[in-house]
Formats: sequence, C-alpha cells, structure tokens
Amino acid sequence: MNKLDLTKTFKSYYTASLTPQLATIEKGLFLTINGQGDPNGPVFAENTGALYAVAYGIKFQCKNAGNDFTVSKLEGFWWVNDTTVEPLLVPRSEWMYELAIRMPDYVTRQQLSAAVLGAEKKKQSSLFRNVDLKTMEEGPCIQMMHIGPFSEEPASLQKMEDFMHQHGLHMNGRHHEIYLSDTRKTAPEKLRTILRHPVK
Repeated sequence: MNKLDLTKTFKSYYTASLTPQLATIEKGLFLTINGQGDPNGPVFAENTGALYAVAYGIKFQCKNAGNDFTVSKLEGFWWVNDTTVEPLLVPRSEWMYELAIRMPDYVTRQQLSAAVLGAEKKKQSSLFRNVDLKTMEEGPCIQMMHIGPFSEEPASLQKMEDFMHQHGLHMNGRHHEIYLSDTRKTAPEKLRTILRHPVK
C-alpha cells in the first residue's frame, strides 16, 4: 500500500530559498486549532498536542481504509489584534495564533468528528473539540527559508520587509511559519523554518 507524503506531493509548498522570493500558494485542506499566548507556554503545548492527536486519529482511519498518509509538518499563523504596534514589540501573552497541519484532500468532516471522539475517550479533555478542518488559500506571498533559532527570525523578517518595499508590496494576511525541523532532535542553529507573508 502506497503512503501519501504531502511534503513530496506539494514540494513547492514546503520549500523556500535562503533569500526572499515571490511565490503563489494555492488552496489546501488543513486541520487547525486557535490559541493565544507565548509559544513556549503550557497552553501552546496543549494545543499542539490536541492537534496532533486528532491528526493521527484521522491518519489511522485513512490507513484502515487503504488511504494511508504521513502526518505533515506543523505550521503556525501568527498575528496581534493591535495593528498600530509593531508585532515583535507586543508581549508574547497577547500573540494570537492558528496552528495547522495539512491534510489530504480526501479527508472528511466525518473523519474529523470520529478522531475528536476517539481522542476524548483516551484523554478527557474538551480541547480536542477546538480542532477544525478547513480550506485555506494564501495566494501571492513573499517567503524565505530561515535557518537558526526562532530568536534570530527578526533578521530574516527584515529581509522580507526590505523585499516588499523594493517591489512596492504590502502585507495582505497573517505571518505564516512552517516548521520543517523537529525541535526535540535538532540543534537551534540548524532549525529550518519557512517564513511566509501574503502580499498585495
């Protein structure tokens, strides 16, 4: 039985150069969960765990039906409600986020419901019910590969900001990150993260 690997099927979605470039991101199906607060805090970890639990619940359903797939990379969409302030100056406790994991197009809401119920049986928590299945499309974007710790992202973000100004572009959505590396197994200086900004 062949196992679908979305990182290979949608290779352009999961790749970026070391310098800012324009890209057009087409629509895809995602498992998502929303939250607020410091990405190093316990709530973020709980939301991440809930998202993965449901993702693997869907995976096992698909595997039993002969449509197995590899659970994709974790992604994060980030924003702040106060648009008058530079986002990096806003306290982390006020950061808003939507975590996402891309799903095969054949995944259904019925499978989502079954996975949520299965996760709730294993661990009594209402958090799983915050997981949703939705289609997202970013369209034209600026993106680049950031290599190194998350704390050094501002340098890469400045390069993207300069690129936008040079090309007369403006932000047209939420800051988007795709975490290609496993932080548990990868040294901070070797972390690979795609940074993406929708533009107009």
